Amino acid sequence: MQTQDGVILNQVTTAIAASQEYLLSIQNPTGYWWAELESNVTITAEAVLLHKIWGTDATRPLHKVETYLRQQQRQHGGWELFYGDGGEISTSVEAYMALRLLGVPANDPAMLQAQDFILQRGGISKTRIFTKLHLALIGCYDWRGLPSLPPWVMLLPSTFPVNIYEMSSWARSSTVPLLIVLDRKPVFITDPTINLDELYTEGIEQAQFELPRNGDWTDLFITLDQGFKLAESLNLVPFREEGIKAAEKWILERQEATGDWGGIVPAMLNSLLALRCLDYKPSDPIVERGLKAVDNFAIETADTYCVQPCVSPVWDTAWAIRALIDSGLKPDHPAIVKAGEWLLDKQILDYGDWAVKNRQGKPGAWAFEFDNRFYPDVDDSAVVVMALNQAKLPNEKLKQEAIARAVNWMASMQCQPGGWAAFDIDNDQDWLNAIPYGDLKAMIDPNTADVTARVLEMLGECNLSIAPENLARAIAYITDEQESAGCWFGRWGVNYIYGTSGVLSALALIEPQKHQLSIQRGVAWLVSCQNPDGGWGETCRSYDDPSLKGQGTSTASQTAWALIGLIAAGEATGEFAQNTIEQGISYLLNTQKPDGTWYEAYFTGTGFPGHFYLKYHMYQQYFPLIALSRYRLTLGNRD
Repeated sequence: MQTQDGVILNQVTTAIAASQEYLLSIQNPTGYWWAELESNVTITAEAVLLHKIWGTDATRPLHKVETYLRQQQRQHGGWELFYGDGGEISTSVEAYMALRLLGVPANDPAMLQAQDFILQRGGISKTRIFTKLHLALIGCYDWRGLPSLPPWVMLLPSTFPVNIYEMSSWARSSTVPLLIVLDRKPVFITDPTINLDELYTEGIEQAQFELPRNGDWTDLFITLDQGFKLAESLNLVPFREEGIKAAEKWILERQEATGDWGGIVPAMLNSLLALRCLDYKPSDPIVERGLKAVDNFAIETADTYCVQPCVSPVWDTAWAIRALIDSGLKPDHPAIVKAGEWLLDKQILDYGDWAVKNRQGKPGAWAFEFDNRFYPDVDDSAVVVMALNQAKLPNEKLKQEAIARAVNWMASMQCQPGGWAAFDIDNDQDWLNAIPYGDLKAMIDPNTADVTARVLEMLGECNLSIAPENLARAIAYITDEQESAGCWFGRWGVNYIYGTSGVLSALALIEPQKHQLSIQRGVAWLVSCQNPDGGWGETCRSYDDPSLKGQGTSTASQTAWALIGLIAAGEATGEFAQNTIEQGISYLLNTQKPDGTWYEAYFTGTGFPGHFYLKYHMYQQYFPLIALSRYRLTLGNRD
């Protein structure tokens, strides 16, 4: 950006004003911000399957799903796991299944193209476990090829080395209902009734319905599974009905008044499938509430209908508050007050699943969604605390009490290695990812650098404290997590750019003089992966291939993350990567649209690394605003 600071300041100020105006224009009248949380098409496909199984499809605008799925099909014939990935087999099979359930014939040109794509990649036999499970529900796959989960797992006490609370919160809330489904092994008759024989590359007659072996120690689980299946065939499963009843009770106890389970669609769909297996009726209030909760995650337009995997109003609102106050909006602006009071009302004062392993903590956290009292999380809670700390509310005493509750809860959630995980404490038995059922490699929730950084940033920014020994453990954990290249892994955002930005923001506030070398190495890495256009981007593929870390088409959100980290590091060390930062700011200025927004097609959010990705539609709005605002502040300070 070869101009004088005054010109730069004018351009940045104009861009900030336009972004501010846009964000204020989309605030919900009740105070929150919320935009689409986009994933791949499997969530919508599975919702079609659910309604076909329950017979509730005619009461939903599912005919619009066909248009949505056709729009999402790519030229190669398949459907994507994330934007631009070239297509993915399990995603494509589920989209194909949904279209067939919606009455699209197998000889439709789009379906023929999809068949070619799927067959070239090995067909149904090469899909993930959950795809096969959904196909088995309607007789398109044999239950013999799915892992057994004996219901007595529900009866194992939390003190036992293996129990449901050693699973991540998302795996637990999805798995407990599947204990019922996998025990019953139903085959539901749908209208229309379909088979997908055309998607078996080897032919349906030659298909081998069995779990794949890996040729290593994990094949022990295959042997164990064979034992479970033998016990099932001989009707010798111990405590079978007791386990089923315990699972049913667990499901019913964790349904929100709004009908949600776990705040995520997979848990909601699986819980409804379990109730269907237990012969609940569509008119049962529990089922009606559950189906309505799925409806609430849907987005309907004039022509399309799709279902989000989750919703993010608490997260979006907290970040929007931070962006607007950073950009110069007064902390007691009516929009900020309304949003802050909405957040205060969303603080969860109930004990959730986290309390099973955390016996000392008391409630006081926030969840991601509108309603999810059993599963608040550390990341949301830390961001909300920072947002509330910036805001000035009419009842400051109430606000400070809420912040204190949240900080105490987060302090109690610190894991043994010193960091923080998202939802649970010491949820780190990695061997669970090796069981056949765990092929998404998302069975646990260990502490991570990005969530730990968020807590440390919160402590530094808000001048809060935890026990000195716990703070020392956290800092030691996060510095040990730095990669040899100088970056940090990003669990919940794509990927090393996200992780590195978060850690630099934290270390810049927590004893930065002690961590100059770590900060400098992080800065050097970010500088090294800036794109020629001045922006930053990173492909989701960097989770599978670390050699791709920091590489990808520039996006607004990832550019903003890099800038936020670099600016924080510069303020902490006095050594600004000025030319690099100016080029990044130029990228944001040049890509902003006349209405004050930015657009990116790429997915920069992470659900399960390597297996499930997200596009937060607000990321491309509030993160660039934060970056521009903090840059403007550095210009002002320099002047």
